[in-house]
Amino acid sequence: MKRLSEEAIETLQSQLRGEVILPDDPDYDEARTIWNAMIDKRPGAIARCSGVADVMQALQVAKDHDLLLSVRSGGHNIAGNAICDGGLTIDLSGMKSVHIDPHAQRAYVEPGATLGDLDHEAQAFGLATSLGINSTTGVAGLTLGGGFGWLTRKYGMTVDNLMSVEIVTADGRRLWANKEQNADLFWAACGGGGNFGVVTLFDFKLHPVGPEVLSGLIVYPFDQAKSLLNQYREYVKTIPDDLSVWVVLRKAPPLPFLPEEVHGTEVVVFALMHAGDIEEGKSLVEPLRHFGEPVGEHVGVNPFAAWQQAFDPLLTPGARNYWKSHNFAELSDEAIDTVIEYAGRLPSPQCEIFIALLGGEANRVAADATAYAHRDVNFVLNVHARWDEQGQDKTCVSWSREFFNAAAPYAMGGVYVNFMTQDETDRIGSAYGPNYDRLVQIKQKYDPDNLFHMNQNIKPRG
Repeated sequence: MKRLSEEAIETLQSQLRGEVILPDDPDYDEARTIWNAMIDKRPGAIARCSGVADVMQALQVAKDHDLLLSVRSGGHNIAGNAICDGGLTIDLSGMKSVHIDPHAQRAYVEPGATLGDLDHEAQAFGLATSLGINSTTGVAGLTLGGGFGWLTRKYGMTVDNLMSVEIVTADGRRLWANKEQNADLFWAACGGGGNFGVVTLFDFKLHPVGPEVLSGLIVYPFDQAKSLLNQYREYVKTIPDDLSVWVVLRKAPPLPFLPEEVHGTEVVVFALMHAGDIEEGKSLVEPLRHFGEPVGEHVGVNPFAAWQQAFDPLLTPGARNYWKSHNFAELSDEAIDTVIEYAGRLPSPQCEIFIALLGGEANRVAADATAYAHRDVNFVLNVHARWDEQGQDKTCVSWSREFFNAAAPYAMGGVYVNFMTQDETDRIGSAYGPNYDRLVQIKQKYDPDNLFHMNQNIKPRG
């Protein structure tokens, strides 16, 4: 791959409606900065696109000049593939339009929009779709990797609610893809990452949600962890799809409903949301309050959009982040013991281990219905190391990797592609599972030269 020439830069500047940001520009450092502070890359140019035509022009320049290419939407992905060194970054973050059709219950979303952008528009009509848990996450990256969150048990994965996409492929064509048109490309976009083109519009199915839901946190001391996780394992086997309960093991933030002496101590947090009838939800949640002796609780009726923002303060940009993840069908005794062991020696106050509950509607879809294949997963465990100083890198990364290796014997072997870091290329086959070979064939058809390879890359044959 070549570095940007003056000719390539001049072509970009003359043909784009949006801004072309170069290394000497005063806003260059801000433009190249993404959520994970461990990523420090310097593109030769950043093409801040204003629309589909800009995307098409930027792709053509990248091909004509044999440039390394990356595509940025929300910039939240842990691996940092949104930014490249020396080449061209197509920046979609300014394309943030969200249009809601309340009668058809559809959302038409540009790739720069965040979960918060979509929720803001959709909740005006009491509608939502299955997204994540952090309002600053980009809709595009979340969706292309599969996508799951508070509504997954009731309404499936994000890709199960994706009806169609507008996508610009490597040959410069703008295509509309759904189950009837370019069906193979649409199938691949439903979980295959950014391997097949630049999606410039997402069309989602919406559902009546909220605008208020029962949600909140129940916090227990860490010394009760073994009993709590054992009870949780049995409890979630009985709950309906309307209810989602995740577990977070971390040091307690200074939340106002927690006693001051609890702040900074290890805790077990049950984070919950019920997407159905409020009174029914209160009854279902009640057993969680009696798993042990809580140190604090904040559960009540909250706006859905506000609950989607509840974890934003713990996931602000600017920190250094490193993740490792496993899929589980069941939480065995050995898996629980391993979680407790490593949660008992967190290397920084911001590190955490969370267990996301899936199942429900997400698991009623066939493994080959979308590129996202892991339809037998009930729990996704994410080891989230987070810290501020570069000097802590070795300690925090080592803790993550050691925990990952210790938990591996009890896991399923697969992995959620959006939780993979840049050093996990050996797990790409595991990320796509039994759908990998079909994805390779589609990659060969739409991107035979692997123009889109700044991702968890599916390589074309040959």
